[in-house]
Amino acid sequence: MYNWFECKIKYDKTGDDGIIKTVTEAYLVDALSFTEAEARMNIEMKPYISGEWLVANIKRVKIAELFDSVNTAADRWYRSKVLFVSLDEEKGIEKRVASTMYVKAEDIKEALANLFEGMKGNLSDFEVASITETSIMDVYNYAPVANVTPVDGIEQ
Repeated sequence: MYNWFECKIKYDKTGDDGIIKTVTEAYLVDALSFTEAEARMNIEMKPYISGEWLVANIKRVKIAELFDSVNTAADRWYRSKVLFVSLDEEKGIEKRVASTMYVKAEDIKEALANLFEGMKGNLSDFEVASITETSIMDVYNYAPVANVTPVDGIEQ
């Protein structure tokens, strides 16, 4: 089972025009706890950010499924709300259960196609209620972190 955390990293970035401005970027990380999510983000960001940065916010997100893309041009993550349709036999009515899924794609049309491709073989009836683009920059799947001090995330 996955425990997904959305982590926001705040740092100073030099723009194309040479002006330094503070930016906040969101990342998804699969970790066992908030502490491990922060430590993993510190390790993952170290090669990409020079200078000071801060893990500004961490929140747990409930994701039922995550569909990556084989398209190398796909650089955006889309949040989709999928409704699984079932029949409540006691009341004789259809019941819809919402589930959140993330899909990587180049555009919304490809996101919908990737979602249907990922859902192939699913025995339940489902409807796609919505697909929206997120600010997620990248996704880091679970990897055990050896010799990490949870306080500062620096390898020993």
